[in-house]
Amino acid sequence: MAKYALPLIIVFLTCISSKGQQVQISKEELIALTPEWKGERFPDGRPRVSDDIIRRMKSVSIEEAWATLKNAGYSYQVAEDWQIINPDSVLVGRAVTATFMPGRPDVWKAIDSLGKKQGRRAQNVWAVELLVKGDVYVADQFGAKRNGPTIGDNVGNAIYAKTGNGIVYDGAIRDLEGLKEIGSFTSFYTSYDPSYHNPGAGKNQDLTTMIAGINHPTRIRTVTVMPGDVVLGKTGVVIFIPPQMAELVVKTSEIVRLRDQFGHLRLREGKYTAGQIDARWTDDIEKDFSKWLNDHINELPVGKQQIQEFLKDRTW
Repeated sequence: MAKYALPLIIVFLTCISSKGQQVQISKEELIALTPEWKGERFPDGRPRVSDDIIRRMKSVSIEEAWATLKNAGYSYQVAEDWQIINPDSVLVGRAVTATFMPGRPDVWKAIDSLGKKQGRRAQNVWAVELLVKGDVYVADQFGAKRNGPTIGDNVGNAIYAKTGNGIVYDGAIRDLEGLKEIGSFTSFYTSYDPSYHNPGAGKNQDLTTMIAGINHPTRIRTVTVMPGDVVLGKTGVVIFIPPQMAELVVKTSEIVRLRDQFGHLRLREGKYTAGQIDARWTDDIEKDFSKWLNDHINELPVGKQQIQEFLKDRTW
């Protein structure tokens, strides 16, 4: 962690001291850091992947998403080794990022003074206040445990009320029983501890955490996460999908599932051998697949509109 700390402190102190710059990234900076996204954005500049793509993302497997991203050069988008609330559920949404750092009194005071001028109070909820429906709160809490938790059942309920989602949190949470009672608060976290973060900088206090960045690029395990990334958490793993890749991930997954369904059917019927289905399909098999799609367009789990798009676009 030490190799990351000094550059980050320099960046954040520069942001605090620069006119017009804040702990929260500016709209102009965020747009400049996400130039490949050409779609809709939130008022603060965060990419806004469509509700339809978010809904369809729930059915995408981690392997399908990984393969599409890997083929496009995104090799480090998977974060593993989590404890989970609601392990059988799926977490999908748009990332809002928060970066915390080990507390240091002089830096903490500078950040806190900036927040007070903006009418903000406890640093652990600054990013939470920005959340909207469909977001996922993604926080780098540098794995902090004792005296480190910034999320308990109060903050957890606030997050869920705003987003309808859970969290991805590299740190310790508290009030675990209360968080589980929320119900649909599907969450990935590093550890549990009954203590809480120290919100002050007094001489007799152990200052353990401070907010250092909101909607800046952040690090979760070995993944660089950007605000607006699509978060997909399932089967104990979280993958972060760049917004400009989200539609491709969904469409690729859908066509793979349809091809698998068709291939399994034809294998059971004995029409093709396993070697024929496992290999690159011949033109005859592709024509058979297209006919099967047309014949069952109203019965398949993928929507009619998506199937029509597949049939038009023969690059799939």
